[in-house]
Amino acid sequence: MKKVSIIGGGIIGLCSAYYLAKEGYEVVVFDKSDMTDGCSYGNAGMIVPSHIIPLAQPGMIAQGIKWMFDSQSPFYVKPRLSSDLAKWGLQFYKHANKQHVEKAMPALCNLSLFSKELYEDFTKENDSFFYEKKGLLMLYKTERTGEEIIHEGELAASFGLEVDFLSKDEVTKLEKGTRTDVIGGVHYKSDAHLYPQKFMRFLKGELDKLNVKIYNRTLVEDFVIKNNSVTEIITDIGPFKTDEVVLATGSWSPEIAKKLHRSISILPGKGYSFTLQDTKQKPSIPAILCEGKVAVTPMNNDIRFGGTMEITHTNDTQINKNRVQGIVNSINDFYPDLKIEMPEEKETWFGFRPCTPSGMPIITRDKKIKNLTLATGHAMMGLSLAPATGKLVSEIISEKTTSVNTEMFQL
Repeated sequence: MKKVSIIGGGIIGLCSAYYLAKEGYEVVVFDKSDMTDGCSYGNAGMIVPSHIIPLAQPGMIAQGIKWMFDSQSPFYVKPRLSSDLAKWGLQFYKHANKQHVEKAMPALCNLSLFSKELYEDFTKENDSFFYEKKGLLMLYKTERTGEEIIHEGELAASFGLEVDFLSKDEVTKLEKGTRTDVIGGVHYKSDAHLYPQKFMRFLKGELDKLNVKIYNRTLVEDFVIKNNSVTEIITDIGPFKTDEVVLATGSWSPEIAKKLHRSISILPGKGYSFTLQDTKQKPSIPAILCEGKVAVTPMNNDIRFGGTMEITHTNDTQINKNRVQGIVNSINDFYPDLKIEMPEEKETWFGFRPCTPSGMPIITRDKKIKNLTLATGHAMMGLSLAPATGKLVSEIISEKTTSVNTEMFQL
């Protein structure tokens, strides 16, 4: 039985472990954290086939420059002297074009729809994680934003996704949980959502049943490489022999890749969220508040709000209150009856979404190290794409034909 070592215990790593264990591999997972926090836990919980346009798109650079001068804006690149930032920015610029988007859209759509199918398979096992298919409302307050959102909806519809274009009154009829102050919306009926913490708990339980060994609070320090293959992983608790390695370390992927003499261009996109528990008045349908880029997700009796994309570095562990205030302001603008207050710092979660300059995840066998598979760079789509990514990883390692084409997910 081949032994597969997965570095990274977030949702991508654990989904990879699940499908590999199902294939009969002996699987171990290493993670430097206690695996109770991070992007796999604090995200918006959205499963979004609607999100077919990558971050690297025409107009994003111009918009980003405007937002850089607004301390409460949803997108920001933290200026600093960094060769990694300069290289990433140049590659982002090269990808922010129509041709790239046209190639990316069908790839992302197929991957997302496949992932949603796999989530529905999970619900047949156990639905303790509150999976619901209520779709996603893209709400807007201005005609200009509305034009952009409607155009994106038309693109999604051209890929076969079920999309409704709503007037102000139609939004009011659909969203019965609280009053909305918008001029219209686009309803992606293909989307779904769940409670991230509860899904992670379910997934860990499934891995325990499959005898997957998880080493948390364990630091991967180095690798032994022979004949272009990793034979041993050196950790702070000792060495581990291995036949295959999966790199699923999100925003920390570049530093692990360096230990393997490989280069991966990923920068962390810092985001924030906060969750209000046992809330009676709340939106009933997940939404994106388009002008503020704020995600709103009802999770059973709770409600989670999240937003911002601050391109930074993993040592940036301070909470930027202006960014959080921007989220709060957007919520109150769109849902005036909620009267949300600024959360306490201890109630504010932040995490680092791993962003590639192409806006595409990396799901591929490495071209130099023969037994290394990369599964990283999912940005804000980690939860949405995790089951599909895990399944593809198991197919790549098993040398099977992949369920979806992976040409757009190369390094």
